[in-house]
Amino acid sequence: MLAAFACAGLAGDAHAHPHVWATVRSEIILNADHQITGIRHAWTFDEFYTAMAVQGLDTNGDGVFSAEELKPLAEVNIKSLKDFDYFTFVHIGDGDNLPLKPPENYSLDYDKGLLTLHFTLPLEKPVDTHKQEVQVDVYDPSFFVAFGFATEAPVKLSGTSVKNCTAEIKKPDPDSEEDAKALSEAFFSQLGPNSNFGSQFAQTAAVKCNDAHL
Repeated sequence: MLAAFACAGLAGDAHAHPHVWATVRSEIILNADHQITGIRHAWTFDEFYTAMAVQGLDTNGDGVFSAEELKPLAEVNIKSLKDFDYFTFVHIGDGDNLPLKPPENYSLDYDKGLLTLHFTLPLEKPVDTHKQEVQVDVYDPSFFVAFGFATEAPVKLSGTSVKNCTAEIKKPDPDSEEDAKALSEAFFSQLGPNSNFGSQFAQTAAVKCNDAHL
């Protein structure tokens, strides 16, 4: 996936990050005890990346990108994302990121000139939301891809019990992203794999339940 992103970036503005934009909609899955068991993502990519990514995928030439035609690309995307922790970081406060299981039920669809990647990330162990805020960050540490939650219906809660639970989107300082756009590619190319530069642009879904037994 990032190889494809890089190709898209080379064809665009070669002097500023980000190069690819993705609109995020996420579904936080809760069990009966108000524990988060997984995150179901839908990431819609910008028109330029979409046009590049779907080249040659209409194998039957009917002008429609079917789920079957998009399946190989979906598989490549999911395999590639593993090395980047699926750009999804679940934590409580300043604690360590909680481990995730491999994605399930992944697919791509194409609608109105845009690709959307769907997949579900189960947590290795359910995390309790009872009287503590669990944060789900979505970002690219290198800031090559700019992730932003949708303005409408960005996050929802689902499961057997969501009563007394809330999900709130927290956005980063907008000035930070503007400052980053002024940085050169040379700056980004010297960032190490563990620089985590993009964390300052992370948008967060903060989930909390007031009573885990209602």
